[in-house]
Amino acid sequence: MDIHLTNAQATAEERVAVDSELGVPASSWQGGQRQTSDTRAAYNGDSHGQRHRLLPTLHAIQNGIGWISPGALNYVALRLDIAPAEVHGVASFYGMFALEARPRIVAHVCDDIACITRGSQQLCAELESTLGPAGSPCSGGRAIWLRSQCLGLCERAPAVLISSAGEKSHERVLAPASARAVQFLLDDAIQDRLPAEPDVLDLKASVPQAAQKSSSPPLRLLHRISQGCATTIETYQKFGGYEGLRKAIALGPEGTLRELAASKLLGRGGAAFPIAKKWEALFLQRNLLQQDSGRAHYVICNADESEPGTFKDRILMEGDPFAVIEGITIDGFVTGARQGYVYLRGEYPLAAERMQHAIDSALENGFLGENILGSGLQFNIEIRRGAGAYICGEETALFNSIEGYRGEPRNKPPFPTQSGLFRQPTAVNNVETLVNVPGIIRDGGAAYAKLGTDNSAGTRLFCLCGHIAKPGVYELAMGATLRQLIDLAGGVAGNGKLQAILLGGAAGAFVSPKELDTPLTFEGTRAIGATLGSGVVMLFDETVDLRQILLRIASFFHHETCGQCVPCRVGVTRQEESLLRLVSGKPLGSAAQEIAMLREMGQAMRDASICGLGQTASSAIESALQRWSIFS
Repeated sequence: MDIHLTNAQATAEERVAVDSELGVPASSWQGGQRQTSDTRAAYNGDSHGQRHRLLPTLHAIQNGIGWISPGALNYVALRLDIAPAEVHGVASFYGMFALEARPRIVAHVCDDIACITRGSQQLCAELESTLGPAGSPCSGGRAIWLRSQCLGLCERAPAVLISSAGEKSHERVLAPASARAVQFLLDDAIQDRLPAEPDVLDLKASVPQAAQKSSSPPLRLLHRISQGCATTIETYQKFGGYEGLRKAIALGPEGTLRELAASKLLGRGGAAFPIAKKWEALFLQRNLLQQDSGRAHYVICNADESEPGTFKDRILMEGDPFAVIEGITIDGFVTGARQGYVYLRGEYPLAAERMQHAIDSALENGFLGENILGSGLQFNIEIRRGAGAYICGEETALFNSIEGYRGEPRNKPPFPTQSGLFRQPTAVNNVETLVNVPGIIRDGGAAYAKLGTDNSAGTRLFCLCGHIAKPGVYELAMGATLRQLIDLAGGVAGNGKLQAILLGGAAGAFVSPKELDTPLTFEGTRAIGATLGSGVVMLFDETVDLRQILLRIASFFHHETCGQCVPCRVGVTRQEESLLRLVSGKPLGSAAQEIAMLREMGQAMRDASICGLGQTASSAIESALQRWSIFS
């Protein structure tokens, strides 16, 4: 079918940005010069198979120009043979892509709930005073600052991410930030003085246990970060790196699965699904379909942590990237996949740089590629950066995003292990889960299962932020109490009087100071109506207005819904409206009637939403209404 474009034309600079990702067009059907061999089919192959390159191509335009114009969208449609309306639909889905002209230099200032506790509101007020209102060009029209959703830098709040588009695009993290520092960095960007490499944060400061002489039990996931020397493949191997992969190859897929089953490792992304069962499903399909050469398997590392208050996966990727790569490689070995993907959160520039360096080094040293460690194993990994859509943390939405579609969840069944990426069997695990794997294989699954409790084995990473004395990532054996974790992090900061704790993130639950002795296990948190979720432990002192925090959470879900299903699309909108009325003291009827309606909407979303976003959008809000008389 012919593609009908508008009259908007891409500039030469926009064409260069697109071609930098897709290569020079081979024919007039792809935006190039007319050739005598051109027919009604794309020259040199069917370009429909290139749709999965749409998201990287949109990133190339955004990074090169600073926004995506109608002309650029037309050129992308022509290059990839996709209807312009579909290209626009994908580009408009993601928060990091601008479809209206704006300055090339942008300061994204986080004003989400963790940063609120650390002065983001005051920071934004100072920026409004010095630079003008958010969304208005500043610095002579050459820059702009915007309020942003959570940037995943919660332990260093308040946080700012500055991006500078151009032939050589730059990104710089500023955390903790001040208005004066933001203005200085904007001036540096205008004068092209931003560093070429992403900002290197002090990871030891983000891992307070690194300063301790010993930890009981010893750190398993953070021990290389605490040494500060795990960013080269040589030092990674000195600290036990790739011993797990070597042993996995020696054990074979079945032996490796036995060790994982013995470990009792449950997924750390929130669903707590046994990793051995997930990988075994692909392993069994590989054996059944080994004669079918066209049946590919895929493994994906879900590194799109976007839950407000979550940053543990970022710390692992920045401080121990080879451990992530080794875990994915073992995953590919067991499941029979030859291709792996890391779907990495778009707001993590340093993690992207570190992970790409690790992949390149692994290829150069024979730990990825055609014949890994001389075993005949073939496996490669590719990074795909997200673009600011929380929903893409849902595994089927992630598949659609990689394939070049809007990040909307799919109905299940079929489940990913049956039909996932490109409709092929796929295993998806988050970063923390995969980083556990090499150590489990190296030391044995039984040794790992001895840590924690019978139903919650191993250690767990927790993201401490908000009003906590020493914010950062902490690793404890499952079963430690919430009180012990808070004491380990120095206790309550702010005014020192604890009001509430958000456990598990925006999709988690609020718990009260009366519940500090709750064991941090899957079963322990479930008993009090909470969840470990993504490992968030966010503290609020008594100066915080919980009504405003609930409203901010409702605003987050309203902003992040994909809009595909009515229960979620309408439910999160009405939820925010209801909270606005309660906060302003203008409920429909009495406050009790408004709250009753709010709970009914929450139940409808839980019962009828397609995916976990709608099903958990009211969880934290309802937990707060249950524990405190906030609106009475």
